[in-house]
This record gives sequence, C-alpha cells and structure tokens, in this order.
Amino acid sequence: MKILETERLVLRQLTPDDAEFILELLNDPSFIRNIGDRNVRTIEDACSYILNGPVASYAKNGFGLYLVLLKETQEPIGMCGLIKRDGLEDVDIGYALRPRYWCRGYAVEAAQATKEYAREMIGLKRIVAIVDPVNAGSIRVLEKIGLHYETMVRLSADDIDLKLFGAEL
Repeated sequence: MKILETERLVLRQLTPDDAEFILELLNDPSFIRNIGDRNVRTIEDACSYILNGPVASYAKNGFGLYLVLLKETQEPIGMCGLIKRDGLEDVDIGYALRPRYWCRGYAVEAAQATKEYAREMIGLKRIVAIVDPVNAGSIRVLEKIGLHYETMVRLSADDIDLKLFGAEL
C-alpha cells in the first residue's frame, strides 16, 4: 500500500516480498556501522524482520518503516518511516538508504515527507530522531528537515550514547 509520494520517490508498506532487498540493506556495512546489526542473515530472517517489525507496527501503531522506491523506475533504494521505541517518549523518524543513493537528496526528501505525514495524517505534535554522534551525514539530514540536537540518550545498557534530535510539528 502506497503511503507517500514525493517528486522523485514513493514510500509504501513493506511486505515479505521485499525480503531480498531488506536482506541486502540490513547487511550493508554502512547499515551495520551506523544503525546496528539486526542479525538478518537469510531470506527467512528478512521475512521475520519485516513481519515482526514494520508490519507489526502498522497494525499496532498505524505507522512504521516504509520501503523507499524511485518513482520513475520503482527500484527500492532504502527505508524511511516512523518508529515507536520503548526507550523514547516520542515517535522516532528513521531512515536508511543504500550507499549508492547517498548525497542525492533522497534521504532529505523521504524524511521531510515522512515528517509532514506524521503531522498531517498521524496527528503527531512532536517527533524525534536518534543518531550515532559520528554519523555526520545523518545529522545533516535531520538538521535539513528541521530537527535540532537536544541531548544524549542510551536506549539500553549495552548500547552506545546517541544524539537525540527533536522538533515540534
């Protein structure tokens, strides 16, 4: 199901049919370095990730992570969406693109559209994002969509300190 459309992108709900792409994305060294290892090693693992993560979130929260596709070719290039994490009071915007699509404005375009969707369709009043302090590219994306650094957080005892960005919607 299509959720959003921008000038160059389409964001739609993930399904188990997207498992091959998710397997590739989640095992890209940049994903593991910047976001974390989700221990998704097989197509079956990727199906479980999709069903137990994004699809479960759609049912529980009415939102989740969405597949980002190039509008012109329908090629999947990443994920972007909204996440309700146990460790955060507010809904978090998250995104990950294949490295070959970095520095083309796609992350900003997808994240900005997701932020507007959060306000207009979900009715959120505030949104946050977490980022590894060394991930300068992701920090720039958050700043470009109007989020501002607020504080450092740790989501779990064995996690690293992360920068928390936020904005009123």
